[in-house]
Amino acid sequence: MANSMYLFLHLVYVIFSFFGASRETFVFSGEPVVWRLSIMNEPYDVVIIGGGASGTSLLYTLAHYSTVPRVLLIEKYDKPGQVNSRASNNSQTLHVGDIETNYPLEKVRQVRPAALMLVRYAEMQPVAVRDAILFTMPKMVLAVGEHEVLVLEKRFSDISPLFPDVHKIDRDAIALIEPAVVAGRSPHVPICALATLKGYAVDYERLAQSFVDEALRTRSEYSVQYGSEVTLIVREGSEYVIQIKGRAPVRARAVVVDADSYSLYFAKQLGYGKQFSLIPIAGSFYFSKKILNGKVYTVQEPLLPFAAVHGDPDVCVSNVTRWGPTARFFPVLESRNLKTMIDYVRSSGLGRPRTWVSFFTILLEPIRFKYLLTNMLYELPWIGKRMLVKNVQKIIPEMCACDLKKAKGYGGMRLQRVDTTTHELQLGEGKIIGDNIIFNMTPSPGASVCLYNALRDAEHVVSFLGKNVQFDKVRMQNDFGEVV
Repeated sequence: MANSMYLFLHLVYVIFSFFGASRETFVFSGEPVVWRLSIMNEPYDVVIIGGGASGTSLLYTLAHYSTVPRVLLIEKYDKPGQVNSRASNNSQTLHVGDIETNYPLEKVRQVRPAALMLVRYAEMQPVAVRDAILFTMPKMVLAVGEHEVLVLEKRFSDISPLFPDVHKIDRDAIALIEPAVVAGRSPHVPICALATLKGYAVDYERLAQSFVDEALRTRSEYSVQYGSEVTLIVREGSEYVIQIKGRAPVRARAVVVDADSYSLYFAKQLGYGKQFSLIPIAGSFYFSKKILNGKVYTVQEPLLPFAAVHGDPDVCVSNVTRWGPTARFFPVLESRNLKTMIDYVRSSGLGRPRTWVSFFTILLEPIRFKYLLTNMLYELPWIGKRMLVKNVQKIIPEMCACDLKKAKGYGGMRLQRVDTTTHELQLGEGKIIGDNIIFNMTPSPGASVCLYNALRDAEHVVSFLGKNVQFDKVRMQNDFGEVV
């Protein structure tokens, strides 16, 4: 029976070889019934997994500023920017550090020039493309009450040298920019704001598409493969074999995984990042009629960065203001995709006791626990928006629950890393660099600084590939500005 199976498979091999109908051939081991799929075409120099703002910015960077010959970007969906970069799945804010009161000053110094690279990129594009990606609008962070006013005054003295366009404004000046913020507010409660008229919103989905268009226009040997779900990455000798659901696998000399929540999943397949887990926070939003002219954030609680409710014009839906995000613990890797729950369990290390100790240590901290419990109630019909409106009223005192409507289909996942050896929550971006492979985990402000991250990854990629390729970092810095 085994010999018959071997003869049958060998016949398949001969037929495929004779007609040259496929780039794949079946290669058999010494044991008759053991076989594997091997790829006869040349490996790609670089394969990028993930077509969000981060993955596509690296494709663009390599196309314009490197001599890397063959690059493939693999994207799970039928077009770029369909997960966290999708306009409905993020706050559409370009985070530069001016209104992000949770950023330490050193991080502000890093984020500002890195995020402004995106502005310069948009300004380099044709007007129609630029105007579809980048939107200029007023932006402010609002302080309510004596304590927050003092915090914001101190913040202004720290960051004002970095942001000459940001001004500390009083109640009357706030009313000129955002009348609804002041209307109906008690005159006995002190308020102030840090504000700029030149804030930015970004459609990161269209940004990702622009990066792809520019890369493919520049380098004909670069390619993108949509509708391709990567299931496994394995090391074979000096190369990586990337298995794709329903498609032929591909080989690569170097790999960059820009799959955000899935990056740790793939890292663990190869033995990296075993000490990390993920706390899955799902966000959702509400709509009201247009009541703000720009973005209005509030002073952040240090233990809950990006948790305070803020109001934004939506770049894809006219005449509305979007409120949120709310946040709840939800064990999936992709928003509104329950099939990714299994992958969350696989990547989170829930079978390890130290993971649970870390979760309890972080989530049972009183401020965080109260916040998550309250946000669970925001999801309930009828009662949810009646509870949420109390937070919205910090910005718009005259807002009523009846003014809010759940934004169906809006809200993304922000999976925060946990170091289970120290039981610490690691906020912001994370990067694991292995043997000719990089895994990027890029929650906010990852999309804002995607070009800067691409610059750093391009340097690593060139070092992986050796002296036969170059990356012109100086030219990229000249085009986009010097970054730290």
